[in-house]
Amino acid sequence: MNKQTGTGVIGLGIIIFAVGAILKYAVTASTTGFSIQEVGLILLIVGIITVVLGSTILVTGTRRHSVTTENINSTPTGSSRTLEREDHLP
Repeated sequence: MNKQTGTGVIGLGIIIFAVGAILKYAVTASTTGFSIQEVGLILLIVGIITVVLGSTILVTGTRRHSVTTENINSTPTGSSRTLEREDHLP
């Protein structure tokens, strides 16, 4: 995975964390069958795990940069094509 994926996963984790915090600490409604506060706690934990995963992807992700150069030269017998490719890893 690349570094851009890591930043997207971190953003998703922050959103999940925020929704979980709102459900856990700000909502006072009670329901039968399930607890909104427990759902908030689960989302808080999932948000933290997602941010950690995104940070790991961001740190270990690679960004490959390729450069391709194409030269076409006219010769007496026709044209000749030269392709050069360079891969750069940071």
